[in-house]
Amino acid sequence: MNQAYLFAHMTHQDYGRLYYSVSTDGLHWQALNGKKRIFDAYRGHPDICKGHDGRYYLAGNTNDASPDIDIWVSADLITWEKYHTYTPDLRSTPDYAHALQRIGAPKLYFDEPSREYILTWHTPHKEGTKEDPERYWASQRTLYVLSKDLKSFSDHPVKLFDWDMGTIDVFIRKVGEHYYAIIKDETYPTLYWPTGKTIRISRAPSLTGPYSEPSAPISPNFREAPMLIPSPDNQIWYLYYEQYPGVSYGLSIADNLNGPWYQASGYTFHADWDKYSLPASVRHGCMITISRGEYDALVKRFGMVNE
Repeated sequence: MNQAYLFAHMTHQDYGRLYYSVSTDGLHWQALNGKKRIFDAYRGHPDICKGHDGRYYLAGNTNDASPDIDIWVSADLITWEKYHTYTPDLRSTPDYAHALQRIGAPKLYFDEPSREYILTWHTPHKEGTKEDPERYWASQRTLYVLSKDLKSFSDHPVKLFDWDMGTIDVFIRKVGEHYYAIIKDETYPTLYWPTGKTIRISRAPSLTGPYSEPSAPISPNFREAPMLIPSPDNQIWYLYYEQYPGVSYGLSIADNLNGPWYQASGYTFHADWDKYSLPASVRHGCMITISRGEYDALVKRFGMVNE
């Protein structure tokens, strides 16, 4: 059973900083710490995983133009300390000679079977132009490195997917015998690419692939920053995604990651119609399961905002 959940996120007014909200059912969320930052040193799109030693690891970067990926560590999700800074050599990626020195939304996943971390992020290979700003986004590709301890990493970044399409905000989860990559299709939507700017899922037999062609869209167009959590009884999957920039969150629900998915009702301005709710102005980050003891400790330390 899943006892509680943490949503580590930024806000619309304070982009790229760390805030917390919590839930006991995965559907109704309340902000912590008076809607103030959890700690000031962090920069990035928050992403947390539980690691090889039972501690939590948090990835971020100062901004997309920074060459560095910062990793923080915490035993209790309350106090964070700097763990390591990793600087990938993007131009060393095979078959990606024109990669630009830009790192978007680094994300961590610890793979229990291999006792290995995979660190993913997106990097473009074309600058945008005034006439075609979208070519920058369409050129984003998801890269990864592997690590046993988040101190030393595999020799060079590698493209995660064989297919030639823009992808951002990718994270990986193992469910059953398969690995799933939840992605944002970053090609601009048209009549000839109707899946553009939606959340899709790809499946693989191993951590690094090969990953299948991505699924049909799980979200409407112009959604990003997906997050995936299981329901308290582990029978249902909740897949959240942001309608950007900071408009609202959507939620799609399925009983397995292969679908079918349906969109839950939310943000109707009629509370009795809504199946889920989040604090106002939250922006993307990550959702993870936590114990009831960890939930109680977070609420005790930071205090809950009742809206």
